[in-house]
Amino acid sequence: MLSDLSWTFALVLVITSFGTALVALMAVGYLQPKRRITWDRLKRDAGEITFLFEDEDLVDATDEARNFLAKGPETLPAWPRFLSLLASSFPDIGARVSRLAEVGVLEMRARDGTSRLEAEWKAGLARFSLHEGEDAEPAEYDNFSVVAMAEELEVLRAVVDDAPVLAWREDEDGQVTWANGAYIDLLYRMHPDRTTLTWPLPRAFAHTFFDCEADIVHRVSVTVPYIEQVIWYDCMTRPAGSEALVFATPADRLVQAERSRIEFLQTLTKTFADLPTGLAVFDRNRQLALFNPALTDLSALEPQFLSSRPTLVAFLDHLREAQRMPEPKDYKSWRKSIAQLESAASEGMHQEIWSLPTGQTYRITGQPHPDGAIAFLFEDISAEMSLTRRFRSELEMGQAVVDSLDEAIAVFAHTGSMVLCNRAYQDLWGCDLTTSLSDVTVQDAVRDWSALCADDALWNRATRFLSGQEDRRPWSIEIQSPAHGQVSCRFAPVAGGATLAGFKTSKAVVEGASPGAAQTVSA
Repeated sequence: MLSDLSWTFALVLVITSFGTALVALMAVGYLQPKRRITWDRLKRDAGEITFLFEDEDLVDATDEARNFLAKGPETLPAWPRFLSLLASSFPDIGARVSRLAEVGVLEMRARDGTSRLEAEWKAGLARFSLHEGEDAEPAEYDNFSVVAMAEELEVLRAVVDDAPVLAWREDEDGQVTWANGAYIDLLYRMHPDRTTLTWPLPRAFAHTFFDCEADIVHRVSVTVPYIEQVIWYDCMTRPAGSEALVFATPADRLVQAERSRIEFLQTLTKTFADLPTGLAVFDRNRQLALFNPALTDLSALEPQFLSSRPTLVAFLDHLREAQRMPEPKDYKSWRKSIAQLESAASEGMHQEIWSLPTGQTYRITGQPHPDGAIAFLFEDISAEMSLTRRFRSELEMGQAVVDSLDEAIAVFAHTGSMVLCNRAYQDLWGCDLTTSLSDVTVQDAVRDWSALCADDALWNRATRFLSGQEDRRPWSIEIQSPAHGQVSCRFAPVAGGATLAGFKTSKAVVEGASPGAAQTVSA
């Protein structure tokens, strides 16, 4: 009895467990999202180029379809790659496919009539089948040709996608119908929030290049968000059938170099504008290429005339009319002087002093510049020349005063060189500083003076005093010389560390004094 109850309880337990499992499986099957349609119900004959998409995700495809899809840009996802492969044969594929969910079935023919595309929408899945046209003539290729073309296509695609330049094609509406890997990478940088790209591809540049002339460089820029980086490109177009093929090379370094050059020119312009020296730069064609405001003041020429880029001859001709250059004797000699000025400035540094009819004095400096250009500097040195003339006049007057003295005077600088002597000194010792090519030192002068007497102690003292090696207190001495009679010698300091030696002679010989004797008067 107990055994029957045990078997009955075990049987009930098994039935209950099986029912619970069945209910659980039914609940899981009911709650799990069902696939809306299967590939087997959509697939037709094997060998067709057929794709099955769910939204933009490729659900499945035949082997021929996958081989066909592999021919598209590898950097694009499946859906935009699929559209890019068919865009050339079916130009309006993007617009028509967007209405597939509404119409359910579409059939499109290629514009060359060689193929057709069938599209069908069922329960959220889109099937696309690509067929050759009825009137298309099948091409016959041997296996070697097909392998060679496939290898060449792979190499060309790798080269184009890895090229450091952007390349894309635009139609007459400005839509991008093809792009290489560099262009697509730029799109991802410009839209970092996108995980995939749509077709047609977004435009990277606001400028359209379809109507642009070939070989004309267009510089455009794009901005990368978040980092606010501006990237510059130089774009050139080539006609490609009914479309335009565009190439864009990076131009950031060129833009930076041009910006640096402009900033440098602006700095130079500001510097030249503050210079009191007039600057005129003539290019290799001898036309005025650059000038500063000081040139208008010094040349008395109108800025309008200088801005018209006159030639060097016309510029100098206007200077002569404005009395800003020396008046020549005749026009022939003036033209000859202009040719000499240009030739000398082009060969090396050249400098001239112009004394103007207005009383002003200009210093003109010409020097060559790269690429055959010549630069001229105009400096008004009237004040400098006036000061020089005044200084020279004062020197001449001082020299005349010293020459009028009977005493022979010589002045020595702190370096021990003679810097001044009067006419009486020159007559006494036969020294002429104006014609001498070498400096007269203290030792040279003392050697001449020692002819007065043979007192070595006296001349050693004079040498030390004139060389600055002794106390600078003045002292004097009387010398009896057979040749000059009684000579009064005095040594005194003067301004600037210089020293003075003076000699006053008398032809009368002192009676009772032996020749060559020296008598000190004061120390």
